[in-house]
Amino acid sequence: MGVRSGTDYLEGLRKSARDVWVGGERVANVADHRAFAAVARQLAALYDMQQNPLYADRLTGTDPETGERCGISFLEARSVDDIRRRREGMRLWAEASFGLLGRSPDFMNATLLALWESRDFFAQDGGHFAGHLDAYYRFVRENDLFLSHALVTPQNDRTKASHELGDLHLRVTGEVEGGIIMNGARMIATLGPVADEILMYNLPGLKAGDEDHAVIFAIPADAPGLRQICREPYTLDGSRTSFDHPLSTRFEENDALLVFKDVFVPWERIFCYRNVKAAAEMYPRTSIRNHTAYQTNIRALVKMQLATGLAMSVARATGSDTFLHVQQMLGECIGFVEHLKSGLARAEAEAERLASGTWRPALAPLHNLRIMMAKAYPRVIEVLQTIGAGGFMLMPSGADFGVSELADDTGKYYCGVNVSSLDRVRLFKLAWDLAGEAFGQRLVQYERYYAGDPIRNLAGVYLAVDDTDYRRLVDAALALAGDPDGEAQQVECAA
Repeated sequence: MGVRSGTDYLEGLRKSARDVWVGGERVANVADHRAFAAVARQLAALYDMQQNPLYADRLTGTDPETGERCGISFLEARSVDDIRRRREGMRLWAEASFGLLGRSPDFMNATLLALWESRDFFAQDGGHFAGHLDAYYRFVRENDLFLSHALVTPQNDRTKASHELGDLHLRVTGEVEGGIIMNGARMIATLGPVADEILMYNLPGLKAGDEDHAVIFAIPADAPGLRQICREPYTLDGSRTSFDHPLSTRFEENDALLVFKDVFVPWERIFCYRNVKAAAEMYPRTSIRNHTAYQTNIRALVKMQLATGLAMSVARATGSDTFLHVQQMLGECIGFVEHLKSGLARAEAEAERLASGTWRPALAPLHNLRIMMAKAYPRVIEVLQTIGAGGFMLMPSGADFGVSELADDTGKYYCGVNVSSLDRVRLFKLAWDLAGEAFGQRLVQYERYYAGDPIRNLAGVYLAVDDTDYRRLVDAALALAGDPDGEAQQVECAA
């Protein structure tokens, strides 16, 4: 099939009868339902970009098996230049959504690519699991499918292991002819309602006794017995105007709890089975962290540029950018953007060649950028809120500008520094959609926690550090002191 169009994607959703619930209503056709239609159209626009001659060469490459075009994020890198080419394609998609779609299709494409590149790792329980993964990767790539996932166990009792919580956490409950039966729940399936497939794997932390939970597999989003219960939408399609809510009316990613009720999973879609050790070792022994962190930081750069650009524009609209403390805050935001640029460049400059001959970006700078974003993005939003101040709460609706009786007032009192009232209101509405609305606050919470517990992530940096250079320099400096009754020594500390 090769790359598909937006129409292909939407038609696929319409033909797929799902068990999706939102606002107490079961939704079978998510493509046209007002809770999902807007973001489905945005995803369709991304697929259309792959067929647009202006972008096709940067968003797609040649499938080595079929000779057809496929998404660039599916393709392994045979050189550092290939990694940089993947970055360009991911940047184009990120800019099309202003970095606001945290789970655009290229994220899970990169995830699946990473597992496929390390498919020999999944052969430890038998070569058939590696073969299953190889076939599934090719199936998804050749059909240009959109995947979601859900990694987090429900927040029931964090003091207990999964196997101690009865039927709450997703687990295998039986083997039948041709496959297994799964029951339980997982969160958070971002864009799960509008995905084609669901790829399920585990976060680190499974313990002995959790064997029934250590299963890696994939199923269609419309698999019998799979239910998705969505959070309350922040924006319903058609309920708000683009003028007043330009971002949330387009880019709201709905999140769902996945509930498995006797879901059948055929053996050929299982890649790891009841192996706690393999589930735990998947992260350090595959490139999943490298590839996903690369995509998320490319997206994060675009998102930070948008938020920082809005902070600068709001400050300039009222002249507050002439104040030193505002300049200081804006400089802080720009610094975060430059950190992201530098970290991505370093990840490419220090890219690693694997034994298979493929290349992956270096993990250390990407992982640390992810950790930085948990504090940096909320800080940029705080700066935007601070600069806009009470002005965000003062803005009229777009409808007020169409009332002749209000024309004198709306044209006079909302103007800024060389900015008309209409343009200033439009700017402040855009900024508030990102910084103040429920949609924007969900984006803040997303950056805080999508990469996991920020405290554990920071602790993990220390626990995994190669401290060779740190110790070498400290030892050389200690040698300067010498012994209490002897002379100091000059030690060569160059590597």
